[in-house]
This record gives sequence, structure tokens and C-alpha cells, in this order.
Amino acid sequence: MNVVKENSANPRALTIHEVMGRNCGWLTYKTAQYYRKMLNRTKFLPGFNLTLGRQDVHAVYVPESRIDFKAEAERLNKIMDEFDSVNIFVSEGAGVADIIKEMEKRGEVVPRDAFGHPRLDKVNVGQYVGKRFGELLGAEKVQVFKSGYFARAAAPNKKDLKLIEKCARKAVECALNGESGVVGPDEDAAAVIRACEFPRIKGGKPFNVRKGSFRKMLKEIGQPNPRKKRTSK
Repeated sequence: MNVVKENSANPRALTIHEVMGRNCGWLTYKTAQYYRKMLNRTKFLPGFNLTLGRQDVHAVYVPESRIDFKAEAERLNKIMDEFDSVNIFVSEGAGVADIIKEMEKRGEVVPRDAFGHPRLDKVNVGQYVGKRFGELLGAEKVQVFKSGYFARAAAPNKKDLKLIEKCARKAVECALNGESGVVGPDEDAAAVIRACEFPRIKGGKPFNVRKGSFRKMLKEIGQPNPRKKRTSK
């Protein structure tokens, strides 16, 4: 909510909300979904262009699908003209392969390691997406924010505190019993808070872009169904 509020500070404002998720789009999807739920409970004052349409999410990009800059620019330009701002939620690892190709095609140098592999940690997705769409949309101001900074700086709400206490108690219990793992609600055990085994949460679990609720959200914001990212065999 604090990230998107910055779009009212300038005309033709492009706000990039970069969410954690180098390989998976889970957090970006849920962040956008919960933000829109909060937004629907908010009252606005249309006279100052503080409308739901202006504050809404206008695009969501995740690593599991490709970003069609040309097609999206055409769609987002209409939104920019109508609301004077565009808000994009993007995973920090979204479209990396295609972005590298675009950078090289445009003559930009992509840092590589000793084996000639592109150094993905040097490809700043949020900044790149902001730069590309900033040019394509004729944005007067482009701002890129990493949600992790805002999340860590925010005070916990009642729901957070309740979960923190439960996890802390379970963590102490597991430690005293010599049980290792990462404490949290286990999705495979009816969300019971327990020490989840390390191999099960090692990361890299792909997000299904065909997920019904994700596609429903994209339809609501007018974004075409995403094309799955091509994978090498």
C-alpha cells in the first residue's frame, strides 16, 4: 500500500513494485492478491484522482511466464492515459532470460562469469522493467521499490504477532526435543505449525501460472493470460 501510494506524487508515474522471488512467483502473486483485497476495502476521493483504478495493480509478472514488452506497452499506455499512472508488481527473477537477450540486442553489456555464463545477480529486473516500460509509456517519473524493505520496516499487525508467538513457542519446543527444520504452517498437514523438513522447503517450487485465482486476477486487471516460459530440454 505504501509503495503504490507514491504514484500520486507525479504525472504519468510508473511505479515498479519488485517482490522477492528469484525463481518462483508465489510471493508476487500473493502480494498482489492481498493488496487488491485491501484496496477493495478502501474509500477514495475521485475529485483528486484518488480512485481505485489508479491505485490498482495494472500488471503482474512472474518468473514462470514471459513478459511481452511490446504488447504490454500497448495495453498499459491506455491505462497511463486514463489514470495518469501505472503500477506493476514484478518478481525479482521475472523474465531474466528474455531480459538478457533484450539487453544484448540493445548493445548493453551483461556481466558474465569465468565460464561465460550470464551473472544473473547483476541483472536488476526491477530497474530494467522500469527503464523499458518507462520509455515505452512515456513516463515522467519511474520509481522502483523492493517490497522487502517496506515489509521489514513495517510494524507487525495482530495477525503477524499471533503467528510469530505460535512459531516461537513451537521452535523452542522443537529445539528442546532435538528436532530440526523450519517452523511454520505445513501446507501438507492442514497448515499445522510444525518443524517442516529442510528438503521439502529448499526452494525452486514453480508457481502454476494456470492457477485459477491467478488467472482470475489477471482477467480483472485486464492482463492477458501469461505465456509460459520456454524451458530447455
